[in-house]
Amino acid sequence: MAETEHPYIHYSRDEYSDEEMIERSKSFFLWADQRRSVRSFDSKPVPKEVMENILLTASTAPSGAHKQPWTFCLISNNSLKSKLRALAEEEEKKSYGGRMSDEWLKDLEPLGTDWEKEFIDVAPWVVVVMKRAYEFNEDGSKHNNYYVSESVGLASGFLLMAIHNAGLVALTHTPSPMNFISKALGRPENERPFLLIPVGFPTKDTLVPDLSRKSKSEVIEYYD
Repeated sequence: MAETEHPYIHYSRDEYSDEEMIERSKSFFLWADQRRSVRSFDSKPVPKEVMENILLTASTAPSGAHKQPWTFCLISNNSLKSKLRALAEEEEKKSYGGRMSDEWLKDLEPLGTDWEKEFIDVAPWVVVVMKRAYEFNEDGSKHNNYYVSESVGLASGFLLMAIHNAGLVALTHTPSPMNFISKALGRPENERPFLLIPVGFPTKDTLVPDLSRKSKSEVIEYYD
């Protein structure tokens, strides 16, 4: 390792036999495969500490030069959620009414999506993931973050798995354009909305599309 002025600490972790690794990796896959995007939320409260732990887990994701270029806006205020819903639906009406291509709309048909976003109002929490393009120095000058979209995408994946681990459900919502989110939340100019994610419990009668994920042969290319 090249010499560096930054301190290092020793790192170690548990090791497993081949058999244990196979079992652990398989059981984790089967558990993760139960995760689904849900649009029918119960208004049942979720403790704030649960959400904080989930977001801290998301923040353990790797990032370019360890800049951690994300902010998680944790929203429970009902008035603000209603405002976000109204603004999101305004954009979604335009998208479903002409912005989206016929091919796109046809691909969405099996999922049963439309411009109405009731889940923003109903879910006890809404997480807005913001990506930070740059940071401000003490003198007001700017310095860039690196691989921002990649880093925030990784953190969002960690976030979804942490939500699943807590026994909750979520939906990744990406209204386009999303500038209204920054304005509604009063975020600084160096942040851009990445995802809007309602989080909570599913309703007792929640239905999800009967979908199948791509097979091993469709997603893995081997180079032995």
